[in-house]
Amino acid sequence: MASKHKHLTESILGISPISSHEICESYLLFHGETVLGNGLRTFLYVLGLAYCFIGLSAITARFFRSMENVVKQTRKVVVIDPHTNEPLITHKKVWNYTIADITLLAFGTSFPQISLATIDAFRNLGQRYAGGLGPGTLVGSAAFDLFPIHAVCVVVPKAGQLKKISDIGVWLVELFWSFWAYIWLYIILEIWTPNVVTLWEALLTVFQFGLLLLHAYAQDKRWPYLSLPLERTVRPKEWVPEESMLLKPGDGEYQECSGILQVDEEHDQSIVDIFSIHSKMNAGPAYQNVPDSDLTEPSNQTSGKKIVENFLVLSAWRQQFLDAVMLKSTESKKMNNLFLQMARIFWHATLAPWRILFAFVPPYHVAHGWVAFICSLIFISGIAYIVTQITDLISCVTGIDAYVIAFTALAGGTSWPDLVASKIAAERQTTADSAIANITCSNSVNIYVGIGVPWLINTAYNFVAYREPLQIQNAAGLSFSLLIFFITSIGCISVLVFRRLTLGAELGGPRLWAWVTCIYFMFLWIIFIVLSSLRVSGII
Repeated sequence: MASKHKHLTESILGISPISSHEICESYLLFHGETVLGNGLRTFLYVLGLAYCFIGLSAITARFFRSMENVVKQTRKVVVIDPHTNEPLITHKKVWNYTIADITLLAFGTSFPQISLATIDAFRNLGQRYAGGLGPGTLVGSAAFDLFPIHAVCVVVPKAGQLKKISDIGVWLVELFWSFWAYIWLYIILEIWTPNVVTLWEALLTVFQFGLLLLHAYAQDKRWPYLSLPLERTVRPKEWVPEESMLLKPGDGEYQECSGILQVDEEHDQSIVDIFSIHSKMNAGPAYQNVPDSDLTEPSNQTSGKKIVENFLVLSAWRQQFLDAVMLKSTESKKMNNLFLQMARIFWHATLAPWRILFAFVPPYHVAHGWVAFICSLIFISGIAYIVTQITDLISCVTGIDAYVIAFTALAGGTSWPDLVASKIAAERQTTADSAIANITCSNSVNIYVGIGVPWLINTAYNFVAYREPLQIQNAAGLSFSLLIFFITSIGCISVLVFRRLTLGAELGGPRLWAWVTCIYFMFLWIIFIVLSSLRVSGII
C-alpha cells in the first residue's frame, strides 16, 4: 500500500524514479558534484535556487527604483499667457500613467520570467523545438499572479476598509487582453497549427502587445469609437497617502518616495512606495512665471551645475558600496532578543554578496534612471541564466519533469516581485487600480512578450535554417494547463465582480468575507497545480 501511494505521488509530480545507482552526469560548477548523493545534490541545488530568488528580489528592488525615476521624468514647456502675453513654464509628465502601468510596472515585475524564457529560447536554437521551461514558467506565473496574489491583496486592507477600482473601463480593457492572450495561445497550439508555431503566429503574438497599449491608451483618453463609455470614479485628492511622501532636504517641496522591494538601509524595511507615479503631485500643469535668468543661463553657471551633479553622482555611488559592505547595528529597543539579533546578522551576511554585486548599478537619478534601468536588466538576465541551469540539474537529479518545476517553483519564485508590488498597492493606495492592474497587465505581458519574443527568436531561426515551423515541446501539457487556467480564472474574476456588486469593492471589506475569498482563490490555485501535474504525468 505504501508503495502504491509512493508511485501515485511520483506520478502527480511527474517524477521518473532514479535509483541510487544512477548518476546525473551534469554539474553546475565542478565535475566533483557528480560523486555526491542524489539527495545531497538536490538539497544543494534547491538551496542555490532559493538564493537566486533572493538575488532576483534584491536586483528587482533596484530595477524599480530606476523605473520610478524614468516615470517621474517631466519636460519643461514654455507657453505664452493669452491674457498677459508673458512666458510661463509648465512641467508635464512624459509618461502616461496607464502606459506606465502596462510597460514599465508590469514589464518590470515580469522581467525575471521573460528573461528566463528568452534564455531558454536561445539555448534551444538549432534543435527545431521550443523548450518547455520558459512557457511553463510563464503560464505558472499567470496562475500565481491571478490566484495567490489576488488572495493576498483581498486581505491586506484594514478590517472593514474597502478599496475598489476607480477606472473600471481601463481595467476591463486590460482584463480583455489578458484573457484573450491565453485564448490566443490555445488557438496556436491546438487549432490553427497544432503542436507547432509558425513565424507569422509568433509575429502576431508580439504585435498584439502593441494593440493592448493602443487600446488601453485610447480607453484612458476616452477616444470615441475605441473606448468604453464608462466614467471614472472620482479619485480622492490624495491619490497616494501622505505617509508615502518624504520631504527631501533642500527641495522645498514634497517629493514621492521611490522604489519597491527596496531594502531600506536605515530601517531595514522592505516596503516603500513605487506607486507614486499615480500621485496628484506634478500630475497636472503647474504654471509659473519664467524669470529672465531661466531664458538665458550663463555658460559658466551651467558648467558649475554639471560639476556639482557629477560630484553628487560619485558620492552616491560610493555610498552604495559602503552600505553594501557594512552591517547595520542591531541595537534596538524592539530587538533586545539575542536570537533575533543573531538572525538579523545572519540575514545581512546572506544578502551581502548580492548587495556588493548590485552596488555596481549606477545611482538611480543618472540620466533619469535609464542607466540603472538597463544595468538592472542585465543583472536580472544573468541570474535568470543561472536559474535555468540549476533547474535542469534538479530535473536531472530528481527525475521531476522540468515543466512541473517550471509552473510551480520557478513560477512562484520569479513572481515574487509581482506579489510584493500588488501587496504594497493594496495596502497604501486609496483605490485598487494599481494592485489589480499589475496582475492583469503582467499576465498579458507574460504571453505577448514573455512567450511571443522567445518564439519569434526560435521561429525566425527555424525559418532561415530549416524552412520549417517550430515544434512545441509538451504542447499537449501546455494546452491543458491553459484550459484549466482559463476555467479557474473565470471563477476568480466572477468572485471579484460579485464582491463589487455586493460589497461595492474588489478588495478588503468584512474580515470574514475577505478571508473566505482569500481561501477560495488559493483553492483555485491548488486545483490548477494538481490538474496540470496530473496531465504532465499522463494520469489524465
